[in-house]
This record gives sequence, C-alpha cells and structure tokens, in this order.
Amino acid sequence: MNSIEVCMQPMYRTRLMTVVGLLAVGIMMVGCGKKNAATPPASGPPEVGVIVVKPERVALTTELPGRTSPLLIAEVRPQVSGIIQKRLFVEGSDVKAGQVLYQIDPATYQAAFASAKAALARAEANLIPARLKEERFRDLVKIKAVSQQDYDDANAALKQAEADVASAKAAVETARINLAYTKVTAPISGRIGRSAIT
Repeated sequence: MNSIEVCMQPMYRTRLMTVVGLLAVGIMMVGCGKKNAATPPASGPPEVGVIVVKPERVALTTELPGRTSPLLIAEVRPQVSGIIQKRLFVEGSDVKAGQVLYQIDPATYQAAFASAKAALARAEANLIPARLKEERFRDLVKIKAVSQQDYDDANAALKQAEADVASAKAAVETARINLAYTKVTAPISGRIGRSAIT
C-alpha cells in the first residue's frame, strides 16, 4: 500500500457517508410531503346519543341466598286398610283442608255399617218386651203375685237389653267412622308433594 491510497480512504468514506445521509434525508422529505386530498371533508361533529337525567323512583332489589321451610308438614296416612280405587289430586297442586285425596274401596265398610245398623234394630226390638216384662213384674212383686227371683230375672234381662242397645249404637258409630275413613282427606291446606302409595 502506498501513501496515496491510505490518504484517500478516509476521504472516500466521508464522501460516501455524506451521500448516504443526503439520500436518507431526501427520502424522508418525500414521505412527509403533503397528502392527496382524496378524502371528503368532515361535515360537523359526529352524532351521539343523549339521555336527559331526571329524578324518578327506582325499585331497589337485593338477591340473597337462603332456604325456606314450610310452616306445617303433614303426612297423609289412611285410617283403614283397603285397596285404593282413585287418587283425586295432581302431585304438586294446592289442596285445601278436608279435600278428598284418595278413595279406598268402601264395599266391606258399607256392609259392616249395614250389619251394625241391623244389629242395633234387633237390640232395640229386644229391649221393648224386656222393658214391658220388667214393668209388669215390678207391680206383681209388690203384691207377691210373682217371686222376687222372677222380678230380679226380668230386671236383669232389661238391663242386658239396654246394654245390647248401647253396644249396638257404638258398633254403628264405629262402622260409620270406618266407612267415612275410606275417603282419605287432607289434614291441612297447602301444596301436596309426591304420592307414595303401596
């Protein structure tokens, strides 16, 4: 390498850097020039929605987690046994106290009720002659026309006939209650749940 070449290198670099710098400035000037007026001019401010604020009543609600439990719960069970003929409600519906929910086959209970009424009629029929006999013997024992034993027997027969009538009346009432129990009713008003009959 000679001395001329060494001197020219730094100068050549300086010129090259100057040319590159001028070119870069020129490109930047072209990019920052005035834009083409192809876009239409804006016509006033853009439209926006407006709400007028005024005082008014607002219902405030708050959702809170919780559990409810019924005031009354009743399990419906039949008082008498038998075959359920009908279910007279829809599960989940509202029922009123006393409303019939199930109908149990009443045939045997109707027969028992009729039999009890017949037994009562027979007991009442037996009571009449027993009472008349006791009244007759009461007067006859006073004048010693019958023995005291005969009067005591007539009095005992009257008391037994009266007891038979009372027993027959109780049997009629029991049969009537059992017949009424063939209609299973709601004990309380409310919403009925699932029917689980077996």
